[in-house]
Parts: sequence; C-alpha cells; structure tokens
Amino acid sequence: MKQITTGFSLLLIALVIMVLKSTLYTVDEVEQVIITQFGKPVGAPVTEAGLKAKLPFIQEVNIIDKRVLEWDGDPSDMPTKDKLYISVDLFARWRITDPLQYFLRLRDERSAQSRLDDILGSETRNAVAKHELIEIIRTTKDREPLRDDLLTDAERALKMGSLVPIQKGRLLVEQEIFIAAAEKVQVFGIELLDIRFKRINYNASVRPKIYDRMISERRQIAERFLSEGNGEAARIRGNRLRDLNKIQSEAYRQVEEIQGLADAKATEIYALSYNQSPQAVALYEFTRTLQAYRSIISQNTTLILSTDSELFKFLKGINPLPEDTKSP
Repeated sequence: MKQITTGFSLLLIALVIMVLKSTLYTVDEVEQVIITQFGKPVGAPVTEAGLKAKLPFIQEVNIIDKRVLEWDGDPSDMPTKDKLYISVDLFARWRITDPLQYFLRLRDERSAQSRLDDILGSETRNAVAKHELIEIIRTTKDREPLRDDLLTDAERALKMGSLVPIQKGRLLVEQEIFIAAAEKVQVFGIELLDIRFKRINYNASVRPKIYDRMISERRQIAERFLSEGNGEAARIRGNRLRDLNKIQSEAYRQVEEIQGLADAKATEIYALSYNQSPQAVALYEFTRTLQAYRSIISQNTTLILSTDSELFKFLKGINPLPEDTKSP
C-alpha cells in the first residue's frame, strides 16, 4: 500500500512540475513574446522582462528579438543612369517595433531577412538607375581638388584636374533608398534604422576595360610630361650652343683685335726703324725682297717678269757663275 502511495505521489509531483513548466516562462530583456493558441496569437505581445504564465499545453511561446538587427545583402550588379554596370554591396540596421504584425506576416527572422533582400535590393536598383555613377561615388558637392603644381596656365584655364560637378552625392542617394524602403517595411512591423553602401565597384566584365582606360589616361599625362621635359631639354641645349657660339665669336673677335693691334705695332716699329735714313730704307727693301724670293721661288719655279718689275731689279744684278765654277 505504501509503495502505491509513494508511486502516486511521485506521479503527482511530476505532473505538477510538468504543468508548472508548461505554464511558466521567462522573458529576457532583449526579447519580446507572442503567445499563440493553436497557431493563432492570443492577447497582446509581452514586451516586459520577467516571469510570466500562460495556459499549459495549449499555448506556445514565440520569442521575437528586441535588439537592433543587421541585414547584409549580397553584392548585386546593376546599371547606372550613364549605362555603367556596377556591383553594389549594401548593409542596413533594423528592429522589430510591432511584434504582433511581424509575427502575423513574417513569423521569423529568416523570412524578414528574405523580405528585406527583396525590398532593399529593389529600391537600390531604382535609385542607382536614376543617378549617374559620379553621384553614387562622391559625397560632397563643393570639394576642391588638389591640383598638380606642374600644370601650365593654359591647362588651368581648361580646368584640367577639376572635379565633375554633382547635384546630390552618395549620402542623399542613400537617404532616398532609406525613405523608400522604410515605408515599405513598416507594414511588416519593422523599423528601418539606417542603410549604407558598403562597397561600390565596377562590374567584373567591364573592370579590365576601366583599368585599361585609367592606365591610358595616366600614360597620356606621363607622355605629356615627357614631351615637356624633352622640349625643355632641347631649349637648354639650344641656349648652351648659342652661348658657346657667342663666347667663341667674342673670343675670336678679341684675338683678331689683339693680333691686329700687334701687327700695327710691329709695322709701326718697323717703320720707325727703317725710315731713319735712306740706307735703312734700302736695306729694308732689300731684306723684304729676299724674303719674298724665298717664299715664291723653289727648285723648279719658273718666273715670267718684266724688266722694270720691282721684283726683278735685284735678280738682274746677279752675275751668273762661270761654267768652270758651277757645282756638278
């Protein structure tokens, strides 16, 4: 009898524990709960933390997160207004503000993430398609670029190195996506807190072409610098040759002047020396004529002179040697 009583007591205790376990539940500070009965919500959502009670066995506890949640979409290729395909990677932050509406429409976080994929992806495509690439990349309108100090005045007049003007910028494009998407996700009991572009890149198929064009532009600038350097080198070499010719011509002029002055001085000295007497004049005339003979007469020279030539007057006075005294 005692064994039966003890077994019944244990069974009763286990039943009570089972009922209490099915009746009582706890709500964490970061959770909110929807109570369902046969799959349908019953009563208001439980949003305060603590120990709560429900009908055992026929009611179930559905936990919904109260924290700020993350949505991180996959990179998606989409065209811009200027027909450039880019890969856009977007992320967002959201939270559940109406747990009952959220539970009725989505049930769980996996469904919510899927719906956010559809809504945010669609709104991102619409926003990107309405704007040019520069509007999605740039953030500020009036940013002043840093220009190369080597740019000429003509290049500065052409606004080389200036930034393409924008009307909105990336922040306003993000705000457009946020406003459009927040209104659509509100019907699911979700509040969209923030969205941001995580990464924007060219489509993999056009990326090599873009890089080739960037390389070509940089190469053109390098060739321009190279041609300017070659032109400057040619100008420097030309100035060097001009200065060298000027120095040489100036030196040659000075040499000729000095030599002319020296010749004039020598002639003056000769004149003063040989004009002192008629005998000195005759001696000078004789010695200069002999120097002229030495310059114009060689071993096989034939001269045809008139008898009254100044050059011949000393030759005609020379007596020829006798036949017996000539050298063999």
